[in-house]
Amino acid sequence: MILGKVVDTVVSTRKVDSLVGYKIMIVNCLDREQKETGEHVVAIDHIGAGIGETVIVCEGDNARFACDRKEIPTDAVIVGIVD
Repeated sequence: MILGKVVDTVVSTRKVDSLVGYKIMIVNCLDREQKETGEHVVAIDHIGAGIGETVIVCEGDNARFACDRKEIPTDAVIVGIVD
């Protein structure tokens, strides 16, 4: 899991059917002091995060299970918003 800040959305004119209905966001990774590292992750937004929010991103093969749909072709999913 990584901590990050949502910086933008990805607009897609076409995508696979299993991604229809999901927003795709660009997340800037944060370090332990919550400073931006310059690395970015493209993640599916499963919880309704907005631009500027600090989020928790689940990465890897298990990210698909966060959406309760194993057929989703993703490697990163936003699973939490940090207060």
